[in-house]
Amino acid sequence: MKKYITLFVATTAVLTASCSESLDDINKNPNATEIPDPAYLLTGVEKNGADLYWGNSADYGGTELFVQHWAAIQYPDADKYDITNTAGIVTTPWSTGYTTLITNLNAILALNDETANSNYKGAALTLRSWVFLLLTDLYGDIPYSEVGKSIVPKYDTQKEVYVGLLADLTQAASQLDAAKGTVKGDVIYGGDVAKWKKFANSLKLRIALRISDKEDALAKSTIAALSVADLIGSNDETARFVYSTSPYNNPQQDHFVSRNDYRISKTIVDKLKALSDPRLPVYAQLPKDETVTDYAGGANGLLAADAMSQGLDKISLPGIYFLTNTAPAVIYSHAEVLFNLSEAVARGYISGDAEDYYKQAITASFNQFGITDATVIADYLAQPAVAYNAANYKQSIGEQKWLAFFGQGLDAFAEWRRLDYPQLVAGPASVLEGKIPTRVFYPGTEQSLNGKNYKAAVANQGADLLTTTLWFDAY
Repeated sequence: MKKYITLFVATTAVLTASCSESLDDINKNPNATEIPDPAYLLTGVEKNGADLYWGNSADYGGTELFVQHWAAIQYPDADKYDITNTAGIVTTPWSTGYTTLITNLNAILALNDETANSNYKGAALTLRSWVFLLLTDLYGDIPYSEVGKSIVPKYDTQKEVYVGLLADLTQAASQLDAAKGTVKGDVIYGGDVAKWKKFANSLKLRIALRISDKEDALAKSTIAALSVADLIGSNDETARFVYSTSPYNNPQQDHFVSRNDYRISKTIVDKLKALSDPRLPVYAQLPKDETVTDYAGGANGLLAADAMSQGLDKISLPGIYFLTNTAPAVIYSHAEVLFNLSEAVARGYISGDAEDYYKQAITASFNQFGITDATVIADYLAQPAVAYNAANYKQSIGEQKWLAFFGQGLDAFAEWRRLDYPQLVAGPASVLEGKIPTRVFYPGTEQSLNGKNYKAAVANQGADLLTTTLWFDAY
């Protein structure tokens, strides 16, 4: 009997091993690589990140409406702030940010040094910091420190996220060194490691100003440790993804191939006209109706019938500059760096001339959009309505930054909340009792998939409402 038992066990072991090996072989994908290529991951993240930042749900169908750069002429729910926790502006940044972008960036960071040198790691950490920054600016408290470590990550406070990102970017900058290997698959900077380092440091400057009204000492020490030479120093160094033909299509161009539901906002058109701003024909097209001979914006926050009654062909589309297949998705411009330096001087964080940086910033924005005539720029800067007001630097910088940020809705929304300029007015049919959103809801799925941590975040931050004020928004 023992003989039979021994034989049975041995046979079972052989069959089990054989079966296991067969299943392992069957379950292998012969077309898949076991070690991902960091170049492919980087290209994918840059494209998907640009599409998020520049695309419908987060940008022109969401935050560009909030800051009144664009207006909805059809389907105006988001323009009236009549959105739910399943709306695109709510779900897409969260799902794309975490599931696609941060997951793939963490995959690069997890590769061994032979597969991904330190420059890949530095670029990935820089981009991951940018994504986390977009998320916390939009939602407030978010999963950060436990992302990739837990299927139910805790929500870090917004302060913790910002402070953590400053440390991450310091690490990223230290990893970026041209002597440590090349970077392939990089559409943003073509593998130029020095520019990546400037991008990382410029993000530190952006974050330091985000926290400046709440953590003055940390903001000051962070900015004081940076030199101007550490930052994006020209339009050639702007962080941007340049679209081309398929598969790198411009999502704004793609949208208008089949849809016709957005126009440039009347608010920004009126401001550009009041200042005789030469960016107007860049930002907008003349209406298709030839009887309308001047640029005309669409009103924000209207009922559907009222929005349509403005006339599809009587309102200006966004400019051709933004609707071509070679349009650049600007992530961080030289103009923004200069505006930030102007504010840093105004706050007493660094020495320098705040007014001069302010004028340089406006000039850089004009140059970015192809306006280089020195006389035109000088005449614009000489206007009393444009002149730098040292007694209210937030107004001067806030209004001009808002104009320069056209196309960058997520950051325009963050800076409008922080600087409180321009002073926008909600549309007549808006549903928040005259208020404009100051954040977006957490996606509804968080309540079921990560309910305990969601509830803790709401208890700390405040009700999960569009009008809850985030930590950084002090005034």
